[in-house]
Amino acid sequence: MYDKMLKGFLRDTYKISDDIMELAEKAESELADKFLEADKITEYNQYKVLSSMQKNRLAEVHFNGTTGYGYDDVGRDTLEKIYADVFHTEACLVRPQVISGTHALTVALAGNLRPGDEIYSPVGLPYDTLQGVIGIRKEKGSLAEFGITYSQTELLPDGSFDYKEIKSALANPKIRLVEIQRSRGYAWRESFTVEKIGELIAFIKEIRPDVICMVDNCYGEFVQMTEPTDVGADLCVGSLIKNPGGGLAPIGGYIAGKEEYVDNAAYRLTVPGMGREVGATLGVTKSLIQGFFMSPQVVNGSVKGAMFAAKLFENLGYDVLPSSDVKRADIVQSIKMNSAEKVIAFCEGIQKGAPVDSYVTPEPWAMPGYDSDVIMAAGAFIQGASIELSADAPIKPPYIVYMQGGLSWHHAKIGIMIGLQTMKDKGLI
Repeated sequence: MYDKMLKGFLRDTYKISDDIMELAEKAESELADKFLEADKITEYNQYKVLSSMQKNRLAEVHFNGTTGYGYDDVGRDTLEKIYADVFHTEACLVRPQVISGTHALTVALAGNLRPGDEIYSPVGLPYDTLQGVIGIRKEKGSLAEFGITYSQTELLPDGSFDYKEIKSALANPKIRLVEIQRSRGYAWRESFTVEKIGELIAFIKEIRPDVICMVDNCYGEFVQMTEPTDVGADLCVGSLIKNPGGGLAPIGGYIAGKEEYVDNAAYRLTVPGMGREVGATLGVTKSLIQGFFMSPQVVNGSVKGAMFAAKLFENLGYDVLPSSDVKRADIVQSIKMNSAEKVIAFCEGIQKGAPVDSYVTPEPWAMPGYDSDVIMAAGAFIQGASIELSADAPIKPPYIVYMQGGLSWHHAKIGIMIGLQTMKDKGLI
């Protein structure tokens, strides 16, 4: 009865064809063991967050916000202690004044670097928007304008670290900070597991114990049982409208790590001499705390959605990264579509499956911070929240679409099915 009602609803409401439903059922069935593994990771992370809130005696009084300077904001301070406990760090800056992951990274970099210092990436080019911050791409106010230089080492063809070149590069005494991007950005490579990041940091610290190892943890929180700060990262940075906000945080970012480096970032976010002591929360503290509590469950839905997309398109003969059977390092799923038409059709389908703005049609446009037209499908409750189901792609060969998010597994599932159905309706599969 249930199966008949569900299929009838999908057929009547979303015009999902029987063959697409059969493909979806097959993919989900083949992922049963992987889904169980994801649930175990979520269970551990949920208990980790819960115990931290209990340890720090979270109470209703902490949900009250502050205005103006934000002095003595006990809710903000308690939230930051909770984050620091979960990430096993000395300190954490968690603020609604941070507008994005790129902003959080910018604050951490600017706070901990001085003219004459160099940023070094051992994993190739960072994400497009950070390139402008660093000055790889010329932008006003970049770190390059303040005399901070940049160098990098490319990954090997198989996506692994080039340890020989990394060792050689670290001989440069100007290098003050090593920036490690966990997720792939718009690159066709595997994202890095916590274990791989730990191996890289251990190698770097053996050669240069004085450098700051900072991990861009965007899209990676709660995908595994550990975080980069558990394996030696001095700083770990992310966005609250991605994983740790749990779909409830309306804005914000975090910088977790050693107290000295977090304080340096805080002095850049606010003002020297005040740092973490100021910063009004304006009534959003409850959303940030509750979102963090919900985050392991929301990430679970996103991970299952990514696995499902991988298996579904693998079964249709597409190249996907990561494959459906490997350990997940983040919530992002890359699918090589091989044509602009397929990318656009899939994104149109994801938009049709959104709870917000489902009636609009996404189109490629010259989005600031990118070197080509980009299409973005995201009908989200929070603008730009990529923990909510979304798909985006630069419109350039080999036409790879990057899908992520889903506040629940079942929403991710129907969105992906509508994406595939839209491709079919346009004669593209």
